[in-house]
Amino acid sequence: MHPHMGTIADNPRLRGQRFVFSGRRDAGQQLGEFVRALPDIGNPLVLAIPAGGVPVGKEVARALGAPFSLAVVRKIRIPGTTESGFGAVAWDGTVLINEPLRSALGLAQEEVDAAVAATRENVRERLARFMGDRHFPEVRGMTAVLCDDGLASGFTMLAAVRALRPGVPARIIVAVPTASASAAALVGREADLVACLNIRSGRTFAVADAYREWHDLDDQELGRELEGMR
Repeated sequence: MHPHMGTIADNPRLRGQRFVFSGRRDAGQQLGEFVRALPDIGNPLVLAIPAGGVPVGKEVARALGAPFSLAVVRKIRIPGTTESGFGAVAWDGTVLINEPLRSALGLAQEEVDAAVAATRENVRERLARFMGDRHFPEVRGMTAVLCDDGLASGFTMLAAVRALRPGVPARIIVAVPTASASAAALVGREADLVACLNIRSGRTFAVADAYREWHDLDDQELGRELEGMR
């Protein structure tokens, strides 16, 4: 049993609903109010997973009056696909593999190693591009609030939680506008709290279905979102 068994706080009125947010900024504003009302927020530091987590995290940081930084984590792509992942690599090199999925896909060790190496390189590039020479912030004793625009499988966020633990934050709160019930449960086993407005269960889940306006943020938009956050 993990010593940090968390709890899940959601908005019961939004359970199972689709298209509940106009866009990421609206979702971030609603999420920020929700997180601010939680007990024991302590000394918060907001860490957003780029790209989609950045507009959400900025609003949460604003609501909490908290410092803001990036938690660069990338999905390890299934060879031959663009969107699907079978694990994740975090900014500090933490690698998490979804072993049941990897088995089901029948991936050879060489394919896994190549995909992990490519993802590590991608993480390094993004750190250089978006963090520059800034170091990852000190999390010791802080309430680390990890934000993304949603959790589908939860593996990317789980990698972020695991990468944060050695820095000894007082608490790790995962704050997302939307999540599948299975992802919230997975992440909730290791985060101290999962704060999610819109939890949906069912056979299929798409983060985009929580948003009336949805597009993937490209690197230029991400750069613009980060201007002034330096």
